[in-house]
Amino acid sequence: MARGYIGRILFVDLSKDELTDEVLDEKLCRQFIGGYGIGARILFSQQKAGVDPLGPDNTLGFLTGPFTGTPALSGTRHTVVAKSPLTGGWGDANSGGYFGAFMKFAGYDAVFFTGISEKPVYLFINNGKAELRDAAYLWGKDTRQTEDILKAELGKSVEVACIGPSGENLSLISAVISNTRTAARSGLGAVMGSKMLKAVAVKGNMKVPLADEEKVRGLRKKYLDELGGHIEWLKPIGTPFLVIPGVQSGDSPVKNWGGVGVIDFPDFEPIGADAVIERRTKRYACYLCPIGCGGYMKEGSGEYKYEAGARRPEYETIAMFGTNCLNNNLESIIKANDICDRYGIDTISAGATIAMAIECFENGLITRADTDGIKMTWGNHKAIVAMTEKLAKREGFGAMLADGVKVAAEKIGKGADKYAMHIQGQELPAHDPKHAFNYATSYRLDPTPGRHFVGSELSDAPGHPSGLLPRFDLKSFAGRGEARRIGSNFHQAVVCTGTCLFVYWAFPNVDPIAEFMSAVTGWEVTNDELLKTGERISNLRQAFNVREGLNSLQFKIPNRVLGRPPLKEGPVAGITIDEDTMIKEYFAAMDWDLKTAKPSKKKLQELGLDDVAKALWP
Repeated sequence: MARGYIGRILFVDLSKDELTDEVLDEKLCRQFIGGYGIGARILFSQQKAGVDPLGPDNTLGFLTGPFTGTPALSGTRHTVVAKSPLTGGWGDANSGGYFGAFMKFAGYDAVFFTGISEKPVYLFINNGKAELRDAAYLWGKDTRQTEDILKAELGKSVEVACIGPSGENLSLISAVISNTRTAARSGLGAVMGSKMLKAVAVKGNMKVPLADEEKVRGLRKKYLDELGGHIEWLKPIGTPFLVIPGVQSGDSPVKNWGGVGVIDFPDFEPIGADAVIERRTKRYACYLCPIGCGGYMKEGSGEYKYEAGARRPEYETIAMFGTNCLNNNLESIIKANDICDRYGIDTISAGATIAMAIECFENGLITRADTDGIKMTWGNHKAIVAMTEKLAKREGFGAMLADGVKVAAEKIGKGADKYAMHIQGQELPAHDPKHAFNYATSYRLDPTPGRHFVGSELSDAPGHPSGLLPRFDLKSFAGRGEARRIGSNFHQAVVCTGTCLFVYWAFPNVDPIAEFMSAVTGWEVTNDELLKTGERISNLRQAFNVREGLNSLQFKIPNRVLGRPPLKEGPVAGITIDEDTMIKEYFAAMDWDLKTAKPSKKKLQELGLDDVAKALWP
């Protein structure tokens, strides 16, 4: 077995209460690396098309990469995968923290769950031994309570990935929480809840084997000294450093994507980085991370009560509950973030759904008679917090919102769909394609639509590694296709190693990934191989969606997001996204069909995906 891997996969059939060990195949690792690469290969091979995402036949996986739990910069990440109940297609959610590293220390590279337990359970893995345990006493507990209870019972060194009440109640925007970090997107907390699986707890001291430990540590030391770019702001501040620049540049969504930041939301300083730092108690880092971009907050002592140690909201959370709702009350955003963390909710989706509800209220589609007496108006921070809590509990009008904007709009009716900012059910994050054109392609065409961390043609922009992509005019919609293909495919490989993108984007160039792969695994890995591997993973994820009957060319991006009609004022005034040009160029570069969105038979065979080619091109 190659180094960098423990070499074991655990398969858990919750319906039969059966646990089965399998040896991790080295060829599988070489072809798909880890993370959602191996996840996509296993789900495409072992799961039939058309399964109910919340039914027993959907497979839920927790996966690591070869860098996870090693000194490689920065092996902090794990990935959760399943068919998404939110989009109906491929679902994955990436998370940092310590869980991924400790899952490997406990003895497994990946764990897959099928079936549905008759009662609430959690999985405990302790130094290679796994068992299902009763979780009835944990059901209904929030994520922080669940972790505290399990640490008290199993030891402080145990790491926990769990769902809160929102996942138990099958909220389609629920998440999987692990200590300080969240696998937030795709609604995979609902998949976990549907299986009556409350938590996965891991504990162990196994060492991840390295092909050349001295070289790995030498590379770590070398590149620690060469990290640059956004580290200057990310290390002392964290992602909130983006808040004020986001409003000023037009990157941040404002007024449910219908407004202009500097005009509709001029008083944005109260939710900027300085205000956040003032309320922060200390920073924290994921496993062996050299940045430490996380933060804990002081106890809420004013209008909003939350315990000391509540997690600091990230940029996306501040933008979605702040600028997008015209809310400049930081304490309310911290409180909303804490509610989402405890109940297990994706803050991007929750903030987007609250913004949609406000616009529906402002336009008379819903009234206080519908909203449990809550006046849902722009900037009303009390209403935002109150409704977020109802959403998290699936209580009252919150039950209308608990499954995200698409389902909420369908329930509200009366034309509410025009206020639902999503693609194929997934709420859009806090980055405007009119500011950075690459997001339009990412949001529509990635197998996980409506996502911002999915790779782009800007992988060698300032603050990102250089030396891989062809140059093009950043102000043009044309000429991006080949750069998009290379940037996106290389991104697939990087993510599957377990690397944090914040560290990757701080490297001086792309070479460290291949260097670390060679030192960790013992394989002679080149950038060209990583690029082809990423292309194989990208095509397999796309094939999964095609087999599910999804065609990304038919997905709709809200007109507001595309600049239809264009804004008349502000930093992105006059811009309308030329989707057609970008789509045609990217599909041509990827060799995907412009009618069906299928990867070509020739391309799939070239990548060694013969079984996938037969499934798509019988």
